[in-house]
Amino acid sequence: MKKQEYEWVKQTRQILLDQCKQLNEGDFKKELGFGFQSVRDSLIHVAGCYHAWLGSFILLQTKEPLLTKEVISNMQINDIQGYFEQADVYVDAVFKQFSHKFDDVIERELSWKPGSGSVKKTPHQLLLHSITHEFHHKGQIVAMLRLLGYTPNNTDILGLP
Repeated sequence: MKKQEYEWVKQTRQILLDQCKQLNEGDFKKELGFGFQSVRDSLIHVAGCYHAWLGSFILLQTKEPLLTKEVISNMQINDIQGYFEQADVYVDAVFKQFSHKFDDVIERELSWKPGSGSVKKTPHQLLLHSITHEFHHKGQIVAMLRLLGYTPNNTDILGLP
């Protein structure tokens, strides 16, 4: 994977985040009965994946990568933007620190699931997983926006200039 490809991911994410900044608080937090229930909770879940797999599992920079329900319940869109910005720092660090060992297996237990046993994955697998996971949930968020009566902006990489 090339760094430029992740830049495209960030650009399409920003399109979605910018649209979410226009939502009223009720729509942003409204539970819709699928995915991670609300636009807010889905965005936090997406960013949390980067924090867990990259920040914790690969980089060992955090032992508690996932936010508590209490923290999540108070988060606003600007807080979520910051959570994604920290995820981007983790992605940059993975590119820098693992460029020559992108496909070397890392084996360890998940810090956020003590007692879960050993997991064996490469940085390449986990970065790709985090990105595909983001796009999966981005589709759900776009569906949520439609259900809330909004016309989603184009977040497809092919829609970028």
